[in-house]
Amino acid sequence: MPKKIAVLAGDGIGPEVIAEAIKVLNATGVNFEYEHALIGGAAYDDCGNPLPSSTLELCKKSHAVLLGAVGGPKWDTIQPISLRPEVGALLPLRSGLNLFANVRPAKTLRPLLMASPLKSSRGLVDLVVVRELTGGIYFGQPRERRENGTVAVDTCIYSKAEIERIAAQAFVIARQRRHEIVSVDKANVLETSRLWRETVTAMSADNPDVKVSHMLIDNCAMQLVRDPSQFDVILTENMFGDILSDEASMITGSLGLLPSASLSEKRNDDCLFGLYEPVHGSAPDIAGQGRANPLAAILSAALMLRYTFNDDRNATRIENAVEHALEAGLRTADIYEKGCKLVSTSDMGDAIAFKVDDAAS
Repeated sequence: MPKKIAVLAGDGIGPEVIAEAIKVLNATGVNFEYEHALIGGAAYDDCGNPLPSSTLELCKKSHAVLLGAVGGPKWDTIQPISLRPEVGALLPLRSGLNLFANVRPAKTLRPLLMASPLKSSRGLVDLVVVRELTGGIYFGQPRERRENGTVAVDTCIYSKAEIERIAAQAFVIARQRRHEIVSVDKANVLETSRLWRETVTAMSADNPDVKVSHMLIDNCAMQLVRDPSQFDVILTENMFGDILSDEASMITGSLGLLPSASLSEKRNDDCLFGLYEPVHGSAPDIAGQGRANPLAAILSAALMLRYTFNDDRNATRIENAVEHALEAGLRTADIYEKGCKLVSTSDMGDAIAFKVDDAAS
């Protein structure tokens, strides 16, 4: 039976990097069935809605979703704000698909060690940020302007059940790694964080094989810069996870390198449903120029194989092929350094696909 993937290429460099991810997936020899749909600014231009109902329904019928990027200056002034791509597409997509667990690995690729702002061994990172994705301040109500627009209100809400659900996912991932979780909150100030810490502490008693510690968000941001190697799994809420995962990605050297998985509890044909996307944005300033780095999209496809299709073998083949291309000195513009070979988006995809295909023979 073919593995059904909903492809939402989106805006800016999204179509370019997703094309390379599909190229590499096809090189594995696995039978995939792709169906494309509009999202973000492209969808708004076509039908006046950044997340058409047909796109959401396609995603629900698929085993997995491969997403590029959405948004750009062209759509930044759309009114109402709910029709702007980032607000009107990403947030309702996550909510509508119940994508509660965002998993963002941040791992230094050794050929790119010197691209990290933390030079030499200080830049070695191998951690995973497990971020709660459908709760917290991004989704809380009320969310509004008051007093003729001079006062703004956002609401942060978390339930014990939401915290338990994401923490359980973090324990699963920690057991696949080094058995350590740092739970990040702001328990010295926020009531939601106090509930978060109480809940995770209670769960740690039932999971004695995993070491659990707690850290305040401001200290964690500092510790990531001081010594990122101390972290294995970082468990945190929606907004904190958004910030920390971007910080961790830059320590590796480039936002263009980091994949992500957003997972649901739902299973289609015994496949764990998930949405996979690069961490970077739409980068409209370089769109269509062949300068985009496709590695994050390609590595997101590898995560899809691992989490949704339980295919660790082919996921590892893709990850090894990425390392091989970098060891061979291939670089897109964002990670180029003297002595390396500057290549286009498609050239990088070709090299990785060739290596994946070669590994199968």
